[in-house]
Amino acid sequence: MDFDTSVSPRANSIKPSKTMAISDHATALVQKGVPVIRLAAGEPDFDTPTAIAEAGIRAIQQGYTRYTPNAGTLELRTAICHKLKEENGLSYTPDQILVSNGAKQCILQSVLAVCSPSDEVIIPAPYWVSYPEIARLADANPVIIPTFIEDNFLLNPDVLASKINEKSRLLILSTPSNPTGSVYPKKLLEQIAELVAKHPRLMVLCDEIYEHIIYQPAEHTSFASLPGMWERTLTVNGFSKAFAMTGWRLGYLAAPKHFITACNKIQSQATSGASSISQKAGLAALGLGYAGGEAVSTMVAAFKERRDFLVQRFKAIDGVKVSEPQGAFYLFLDFSSYYGSYVEGFGLIKDSDSLCRFLLDKAQVALVPGDAFGDDSCVRISYAASLTTLQAAMDKIEKALPLIKPAVAV
Repeated sequence: MDFDTSVSPRANSIKPSKTMAISDHATALVQKGVPVIRLAAGEPDFDTPTAIAEAGIRAIQQGYTRYTPNAGTLELRTAICHKLKEENGLSYTPDQILVSNGAKQCILQSVLAVCSPSDEVIIPAPYWVSYPEIARLADANPVIIPTFIEDNFLLNPDVLASKINEKSRLLILSTPSNPTGSVYPKKLLEQIAELVAKHPRLMVLCDEIYEHIIYQPAEHTSFASLPGMWERTLTVNGFSKAFAMTGWRLGYLAAPKHFITACNKIQSQATSGASSISQKAGLAALGLGYAGGEAVSTMVAAFKERRDFLVQRFKAIDGVKVSEPQGAFYLFLDFSSYYGSYVEGFGLIKDSDSLCRFLLDKAQVALVPGDAFGDDSCVRISYAASLTTLQAAMDKIEKALPLIKPAVAV
């Protein structure tokens, strides 16, 4: 007898993460002996700082290996409150903090807690690949607002105003941004806050996971710190990026208590609390000092050096448009002038996906197509790799690109 092997419409509506797919493909090639330079994953290449790692080791050695409270340990939530007050000017109590298995879980639970079916989630593009899919998981409708490289990929308030309606429930902001590295200046955030204030039903989810990876003179402003926005904002942050703790899976949400209560219920029926060991490590991370202290500032200095190197090299390549990132560790480069060209031995370069396949095939460098982030004119390159690795990647890219003749002058 045949049986039903179908999956749900909800599962079918979700697209797989292209960044993970490309990273996995590049890894498989490396395992086969192909010398691929992997610049696709959004993961620091540094080891977790020693003091943090040792705190995790001690937790294991001392038997701190059991369940913690679902919302996270009181000592960690208290430390997060102190960090938010000292660094972001935000006042929260421990019952307004939820610790989860990574910032991604915080975002998912926030959207599930806030949105109802047919609600609209406003997402500026380029966006992190998971935002639209998370909205769909909540049976909400993602509303994508394009931004442009000429504006450093920052949201235009007038365009935002034209998209807000009675169905608008959530605006997602990311600053510093993945994939563009753009940092929203305080003045622009204030303009956005004025719009939000006019629409009582509209909430804001601000993803601040890259807040410490920022390059002067840019400065980070937490959206919840703006007048009238504390009650309207769900602030997501975590430990993965700044503290090189991607594998520890630890993030947190700060929000008014009733939203935390709702997210806490979802978490209790999904994963329960975050790893007890990771929470001890996170406590040690927050103990490193303001903005992560010397350990984080050393990593940020290295990221800046790499950014400066890549910006210089790419600006020298005809047909490539560059927006210099002010934070995070990505370049989002416009290669659209190369589209429409036919390359002998490969085929047509028609979009960001085919360009990335060309670079993987001919240059053996793995990048992420911009269509994964809602902007097919661009590709994302991660500079979370050593300067030596980036130099080798640039040499390979510069050698491969002459095989493509730009179809449109820039």
